[in-house]
Amino acid sequence: PGSISAAFQEYLKHLRLQDFPCGFGSWNKSRLHALRSPWAEPAGLKEAVPLGEETPEALLELLRDQHSPWALPPDCSPQDRLLREAAALAPELLHGSRVFQAVKSLRILDKGVEEVDESLLRFQQLEELILSANHISRVTSAHLPRTLKVLELCCNAVGDLEDLCVQPPPELQHLGLGYNRLCGPSQEKHLTVDFWPNLVSLDLSFNSLTDLLELVSQLSTLQNLHILMLQGNPLALIPTYRGFLVDSLPKLSILDDIHIWPEERQQFHGLARQAELIRSEAHVVVSIGEMKGLPNPKAFQQLEVGSEGPVITYSYCVTYEF
Repeated sequence: PGSISAAFQEYLKHLRLQDFPCGFGSWNKSRLHALRSPWAEPAGLKEAVPLGEETPEALLELLRDQHSPWALPPDCSPQDRLLREAAALAPELLHGSRVFQAVKSLRILDKGVEEVDESLLRFQQLEELILSANHISRVTSAHLPRTLKVLELCCNAVGDLEDLCVQPPPELQHLGLGYNRLCGPSQEKHLTVDFWPNLVSLDLSFNSLTDLLELVSQLSTLQNLHILMLQGNPLALIPTYRGFLVDSLPKLSILDDIHIWPEERQQFHGLARQAELIRSEAHVVVSIGEMKGLPNPKAFQQLEVGSEGPVITYSYCVTYEF
């Protein structure tokens, strides 16, 4: 679809909020009439239901019973269930543009989304936005609802945070940027308390960040940061990488999915003051267990001394890219 709005319309079609047992129809037409009558009292769950119509309880049971043909699959999200049940109990709340007010969590995964367009501002109650495995290269903060607390952009093509940091959501608690194209040292300046005052969890794993000292100096301003993911970056190859981070960020409780216990923090105490241990190079040992399809060099080393036979030399070049 290319944009958030197009992907959301496909999502609504999938949920079928206007089809039985959701929405309005012959199964609840008296409730629709009551809504249109300004003098009518709101219909309650326990009131008598005209013949030929379904009670709200019966409609709800059709959605929840796992043997029902209208039940959602077991692996569906809580948001899917909430919207479907709301469309059965109170379809007027999700009619037309009202559906945007009911969505607090929006998950659009692997749908070819390339643009976070301004239509996202219609979700005035949105708290969680998951856009993993799409084709997003930039995010404009002006298009993000101010109510956001979780923003997940894992597995995209984000290479610059400048547009995202112009005016980011002030209450954001989790920012997921793993498996993107962030390169140091230009991006570290966007990871400070000036932009993310309430950030608790930050995922920067599997990018191309290289400057550990500069990154730590910026992350140290995030006073609420407790969970940090940095594995998969070149800076994680530094021998003192984990110890330096543990000692430099005393409020961290989890680093690279591993809990930081008091014993580990004590073990690395004082390492943050030894910046000379952080080098701009790292040693990597690569072991090759087996290579197939190459001639065995030993077969050519059995020639007798002084032999006039032709000597064939083989050489191989193996290149590693980091």
